Amino acid sequence: MAAACERHGTDVVVRACLEVLAGREAEPEIVEALGGDHARQLLAQGVPEVHAYWLRVWGARGLLYAWPTAQGPDVDDALAAATTDPHWRVREMVCKVVAKRERGDVLEAVLPLRDDPVERVRRAAGRAVVRVTAAGG
Repeated sequence: MAAACERHGTDVVVRACLEVLAGREAEPEIVEALGGDHARQLLAQGVPEVHAYWLRVWGARGLLYAWPTAQGPDVDDALAAATTDPHWRVREMVCKVVAKRERGDVLEAVLPLRDDPVERVRRAAGRAVVRVTAAGG
């Protein structure tokens, strides 16, 4: 991720993360930086619908390492929207981002995930709520 940010610029990488998180296409080179060898393989064969959620997971995960230099509401909006993703891995990763980045503006969207049917999502949501609340968000 550091190399992708250096090569393309952090804000370009963040924008690609948001595009992929929303289920849209992004620069393949950045997607490969997000997902490594697995991304290269998926992109080379064409992403089967059954594995498309991985792209959204990688988009969220990228925000753990790349963050916009001028934070706008679109990042929080994208994170909040992804809390309702049909795949649990995406919801879990969004909670991790909210916790690490202490995104108080996304807390309301994360709160219901404490009752998610998947335990890993519930735990990540609980950690996010504790961390954001402790930070004053």
